Amino acid sequence: MPTWAEGPLAPPPHDQDHDPELTPELLLRAYAMGIFPMADGRDDPRVFWVDPDMRGVLPLDGFRLSRSLRKRIRQTPFRISLDEDFAGVVQGCSDRDETWINETIFDLYRALHRMGFAHSFEVWDGDALVGGTYGVSLGRAFFGESMFSRRRDASKIALAHAVAHLSGCGFTLFDTQFLTDHLASLGGVEIPRDQYHDLLEQALQGAADIHARPLPDAQSVVQFNTHTS
Repeated sequence: MPTWAEGPLAPPPHDQDHDPELTPELLLRAYAMGIFPMADGRDDPRVFWVDPDMRGVLPLDGFRLSRSLRKRIRQTPFRISLDEDFAGVVQGCSDRDETWINETIFDLYRALHRMGFAHSFEVWDGDALVGGTYGVSLGRAFFGESMFSRRRDASKIALAHAVAHLSGCGFTLFDTQFLTDHLASLGGVEIPRDQYHDLLEQALQGAADIHARPLPDAQSVVQFNTHTS
């Protein structure tokens, strides 16, 4: 399990453009302070920092599994994996008309993946990558960055497996940054910044290992999310 060093180096102000010295280490410190980077578009090289007044979180004990999604997972239409194709998942998440993932951000997260801090959950239909989600792990916190789907329910199935797996590995916080209608339908909620920072501080005081156990099978995912929702 990777370790990271806290330090006094603070990220740039929220309205400051990308600094050439932006590094994976600085990015980790930013996450530990509760802020995250974004870009205005794929072709915009600038990166800015975000600290929302209201923060989206996906309670690990409150994932909402609909009857239809429960049935779909039991049918095991896809194979789910962890960290098999991180770059492919990030590419899938950025493959849309509007994206906040520019080349700088892509490179930074691939570096974090090589360092053991960024992870992806992949959804496969045969040899085709058809969905997934990725994020950053620190302590017992998982900072979900984005998700994508090329088949019906693929991103929902990825999240259902991610929630069950992260909970089983000792994580206590699943940060989704913002709350979308899609995430709200799955149990996501918004909390004030101060409450989020309290949860983050608690999560950073412990340790969790995303590779501590194998991914749960479909039946275990259904049982876990049915029990907790």
